[in-house]
Amino acid sequence: MATKLKPLGDNIIVRPASAEEVTASGIVIPDTASKEKPQRGEVIAVGPGKMLESGKRSAMEVKKGDQVLFTKYAPSEVKIEGEELFVLSASDIIAIIA
Repeated sequence: MATKLKPLGDNIIVRPASAEEVTASGIVIPDTASKEKPQRGEVIAVGPGKMLESGKRSAMEVKKGDQVLFTKYAPSEVKIEGEELFVLSASDIIAIIA
């Protein structure tokens, strides 16, 4: 991805994980067979944090490179240079996968 993305506020840009599955018998089910959006992905950009009433910014709990789980209906989908990405608010992140 050649374009640099810099999210604003508490927004996070996530590259969705591939939903490709392999069954117990070895059959590969491509991600195009599923209508569900992935609920995990890799953080590729993080905003500076939400502006608080005090004038300070809240600290972001995720960083670039983190693998995260997020709520099912949260992501806004965007396509940048042919790549599908998700834009999420920090509150939509459920967990960091360690």
